[in-house]
Amino acid sequence: MYSSSTLTSDQLIRTALKESLRNIHKDDHQAKIIEELGVTHGAARVDIAVINGSIHGYELKSDIDTLYRLPSQMRYYNSVFDRITLVVGKSHLHEAIKIVPEWWGITIAKIIPSGEVLFCNIREAEQNPYQTNFAVATLLWRNEALNILEESGRAKGVRSKARKVIYERLAEALDKRTLKSKVTEYLCARANWRSEILCTPDGD
Repeated sequence: MYSSSTLTSDQLIRTALKESLRNIHKDDHQAKIIEELGVTHGAARVDIAVINGSIHGYELKSDIDTLYRLPSQMRYYNSVFDRITLVVGKSHLHEAIKIVPEWWGITIAKIIPSGEVLFCNIREAEQNPYQTNFAVATLLWRNEALNILEESGRAKGVRSKARKVIYERLAEALDKRTLKSKVTEYLCARANWRSEILCTPDGD
């Protein structure tokens, strides 16, 4: 049993994690922190994403949340993000370890006597072995995906097509490294879009 004074909430974890991530990336001018990043056209939204050449998703499950939706969220996240970390209240730790794959990172969030949230890293996130070009392409808006196809000379025949067709063409036209570079560039360029830190495109 846990006292109500030691139970984490989404807002407590979110505020503390954003502050921690800002400190971690304060000298990284290519980093951007985005809240509620939708994947697969909003089928799921990861709580926080850090974009800095790669895309690291952070899913939050506080002590007062449940893990009910986690398996379905995993299916979407596993096709998109380079790395994923689950940040959980300590009451969920043992159940969470059974649910998420071994390449997901796991961090415990707990409230210490001062009232602050302390993060304890259980395991580091590893490279996602299941990421697909199509899923990465769906992070783009339709016009963004079409712009990239225009730039690469591959837009012919899909300009008036549904976005799924455009994403399929983009996933086929670019290798994974180039596609991820373009996607992160466009996500970074979205002015004032759910972002904490502005970044510069990775062009060096």
